[in-house]
Amino acid sequence: MTSESPRSSAVREAALSAVPAALADLGALVRIPSIAFPGFDRADVERSAAAVATLAEDLGIFDRVEVKTAAIAGTGEQGMPAVLATRAARGGKPTILLYAHHDVQPVGDESLWESAPFEPTVRGGRLYGRGAADDKAGVMAHIGALRALVDAVGTDFDLGVNLFIEGEEEAGSGSFAAFLSDNADALRADVIVVADSGNWDATTPALTVSLRGNARFTLTVRTLEHASHSGMFGGAVPDAMLAAIKLLGTLWDDDGAVAVAGMTERDADTPEYTEETLRSEAGLPSGVSPIGRGSILSRIWNKPSITVTGIDAPTVRNASNTLSPEVSVVISARVAPGQPAAEAYAAIEAHLRAAAPFGAELTFSDIETGDPFLVDTSGPAVTSARAALATGYGVEPVDIGVGGSIPFIADLVREFPAAQILVTGVEDPHARAHSPNESLHLETFRNALVSEALLLEGLDSTV
Repeated sequence: MTSESPRSSAVREAALSAVPAALADLGALVRIPSIAFPGFDRADVERSAAAVATLAEDLGIFDRVEVKTAAIAGTGEQGMPAVLATRAARGGKPTILLYAHHDVQPVGDESLWESAPFEPTVRGGRLYGRGAADDKAGVMAHIGALRALVDAVGTDFDLGVNLFIEGEEEAGSGSFAAFLSDNADALRADVIVVADSGNWDATTPALTVSLRGNARFTLTVRTLEHASHSGMFGGAVPDAMLAAIKLLGTLWDDDGAVAVAGMTERDADTPEYTEETLRSEAGLPSGVSPIGRGSILSRIWNKPSITVTGIDAPTVRNASNTLSPEVSVVISARVAPGQPAAEAYAAIEAHLRAAAPFGAELTFSDIETGDPFLVDTSGPAVTSARAALATGYGVEPVDIGVGGSIPFIADLVREFPAAQILVTGVEDPHARAHSPNESLHLETFRNALVSEALLLEGLDSTV
């Protein structure tokens, strides 16, 4: 870690002082159930966007703050509202684009939550609530860091700042590409910070340098023209559930590794990570074995995975002695860095068609793909970010891969190929994003806010 200048020291102190207000504003955002999925109230997402826009306006640094939408690809419908705030650079200074999203995942089974999902609650050094970590904490890390910069140096700084807070990331970013195209000039930047990832642990910061891509689709398996009596015809007539179970089982080998020809893996070293750590972070009981082969982090960061995330079939309560004619499942595949997601999807579809048992009819629908991402770590912004993280956390940062996907980063790369992209985050491995009892580690949030404030100050001081 390098010694601080008086200016950066002042920014760091201002950032520490900004944390309580940032957490209070985070709590207010968590109380808004801004779920962008179909079937939920759009008005809540609009209310969330308005609240974020007010926070941006109150900074007093932007030339313009707007709540905007763009058309969803292929539908013509308007996407969910995003907040776009812009401030032009002066004196030859760079421009930074700060990204986060204000929409959240659905709650799921509310009975599994230990406190109300939209009532922010502090327990054991963590703030619980849907969106507390993913990604309203990212929103407030940006706002808090900008507040600290203003408190320490005033509003008359030269760094260009664009703030883009999306409103539909959890629902697939359907209008993201159109939003970028529609607002390319306003969003253009030298450095882009995507605050939607995680850290090595609660006290060790990380820069995410690789992300797996994704391929998600609905598979419908049909074997009968209509339902039939399982006693009268069972044993001679294949039902759709039988066909689906046999077909899905071909996607993995006996170790649970993906067994689809044409899905590739990346050859890259990974840090030490024990099975004990995996069990702790993932909630894997002692009697259940991990799946796959190779180092644990290579399985998560550098190899493909396939998961069945949903199924439409008769429920246990509604079960009857019936041969089901049709079963639908949602398949979510993660694609190794270096392979185009469309290529991986094509490999999965070809595998399933070739393996369909009993002549079952297969239908593929709702296909979504997003490409993997590898960061160019040679740029000066990466060096600046590592220095800021080391000072903000008091610990040298780690370069990590992430098994999850942020598909829109490929859109950013395509639209702004010259920009240096930094993927950071406020989550620790126990945040349980997307799960019941999602939470934010308060110390991690504090350190993330301080680090970003120092990064902003450093870029503003760039000669």
